[in-house]
Amino acid sequence: MRISLRNLSRGPLRAAMAAGVVASATALALPGAAASATTAPEFSAAPGSSAAPGSPVTGTLANGTTWVAEFPASWNGTLLLYSHGFGPLVAQDAPDPGTQAALLAAGYALAGSSYDPSGSQWALDTAVSDQFQTLRAVESTVLPHALKQVIAVGTSMGGLVSALEAQRGRGKISGALTTCGIVAGGVNLNDFQLDGQYAIAQLLLPGQNVQLVGFADAGAALGTAGTLTAAATQAQSTPAGRARLALAMAFLNVPAWDATAATPAPVSAGDPAAQEAAQYSNEFGGAFSIMDFIELGRPSIDQADGGSASWDVGVDFARALQRSPYRDEVADLYRAAGLSLSGDLRNLTQHTATKADPAALRSLVTTSVPTGRLEVPELTLHTLGDNLVPVQMENYYGRLVARAGSSSLLRQAQVASFGHCNFSSAELVAGVQAVLHRVTTGHWDNVATAKSLESAATALNLGPARFTSQRPGELTGAVPTPFH
Repeated sequence: MRISLRNLSRGPLRAAMAAGVVASATALALPGAAASATTAPEFSAAPGSSAAPGSPVTGTLANGTTWVAEFPASWNGTLLLYSHGFGPLVAQDAPDPGTQAALLAAGYALAGSSYDPSGSQWALDTAVSDQFQTLRAVESTVLPHALKQVIAVGTSMGGLVSALEAQRGRGKISGALTTCGIVAGGVNLNDFQLDGQYAIAQLLLPGQNVQLVGFADAGAALGTAGTLTAAATQAQSTPAGRARLALAMAFLNVPAWDATAATPAPVSAGDPAAQEAAQYSNEFGGAFSIMDFIELGRPSIDQADGGSASWDVGVDFARALQRSPYRDEVADLYRAAGLSLSGDLRNLTQHTATKADPAALRSLVTTSVPTGRLEVPELTLHTLGDNLVPVQMENYYGRLVARAGSSSLLRQAQVASFGHCNFSSAELVAGVQAVLHRVTTGHWDNVATAKSLESAATALNLGPARFTSQRPGELTGAVPTPFH
């Protein structure tokens, strides 16, 4: 990959990205290909494992990745290759037990891996390879007869994995269902989070040297999370503090949903004070806040990339806010508090100091940023009130795929629920059914519309069906495409 990093400000880097940067991916072997007789086997099944219907079978790849698989008594010939989200490197073949049971009952075989146990929990260095090798292992040792089709399914970070599988999947998978995925890529995730954290530190803790990147360990990361949370808590007590906190939360893309209601719902855009209060609760509330999770993720991403790939030098914060869905809320609160929004935006732009490590940034772009050039059909699902991976990532991803000329292969749907990956089993199974229809017929027809998905999910009687035609706004602080 060739990329001009110069001073690592977003200005020069964005120019390089916009000019088009060419990246190549290593070709992966087709599923079912035999291992060379002169090399060590790429996988092995656990001693004494069986392929009895309903009984999990486990195995291990050459790099130590473990995998698990199971198939139902009445198999429909489709395997779902599941990629789990950020967290412990433990093999999983479904997002939750209820959905796992529902999919097996519907006739689907399931498989998934832990990813490389010697790597980072931000497992993008090897995850796609680990998953495709797991597919080969399962096909060779578990399945009772030939596969008809394989559908990749991913959750959160695993949704980024399934999106990458969709652009490298020809001859391996037939389609992909990406749920609550980090589909705008790891660079955007790093940078809009840094923008929001920097805004808290610069506006609410002026003159204090708050560490925002390069954490040595989880303790240091949680220390910063605690400092930022304490500043936010204090700010919440005054109009000026709430206005500045609203600005920071706009850069963090925090959803303005009332999660305390019996039925969580978005707060009216006509009530900026209530919007800010809901965002504060969603970002900083609870014994373990979203800010804690964000900061704990940074050391893992740094570990995967060999350094910090985040930067804020060169960011024009006024421009970043201009197209934000939260711009009017922020402006109203600044007026009510008697503060200068333009002055605070200049303050943020003029005092940035964080630059990315060039090698780390190259690594993150190579491993963790989709190109949008799909090789198989993909359906993405996202909750509108996602307070960790914002639904606005879907807006970014849709444009990325369109720019790559792959729009005919992509469909996107939203679910009107609050929380990260808060899908019912009915919604997830309906998504699988829609992808399977596209794979088997060669046409999407209307199966991926909100109306059709709602009808399909309702008919399953596996939990709530909350599909909506509402579309997400812009991702605040996004780096313009393309990266590759």
